[in-house]
Amino acid sequence: QVQLIESGGGLVQAGGSLRLSCTASGRTFSSYNKAWFRQAPGKEREFVAAKSWSGGSTYYGDSVKGRFTISRDNAKNTVYLQMNSLKPEDTAVYYCAGSPPGRSIVDPNMYDYWGQGTQVTVSS
Repeated sequence: QVQLIESGGGLVQAGGSLRLSCTASGRTFSSYNKAWFRQAPGKEREFVAAKSWSGGSTYYGDSVKGRFTISRDNAKNTVYLQMNSLKPEDTAVYYCAGSPPGRSIVDPNMYDYWGQGTQVTVSS
């Protein structure tokens, strides 16, 4: 089992930045694909970014390309999401997730482990 705990959410003005962290406990997180998803009220869960278990591949949703960066620190069992140039439409609950290698990166149904979520609110 892997337990994931996110932190770093909050309220920020449009154009600002936030860095989210997701720390894993239990099994080592290094052997899992790692991803960030988000869900706004009344909307489906949306893929934001992911990094393959090896770290060799990185993926971003179209709406965040060029603004968000996913990174990892295997020694700390932690994955990060640096969010720059934030927009009001980025407002959502952000979740980190983990899946075994070999599964679809962008499909939330392929992820076995989820954090509790952290709220990000961007004011205009």
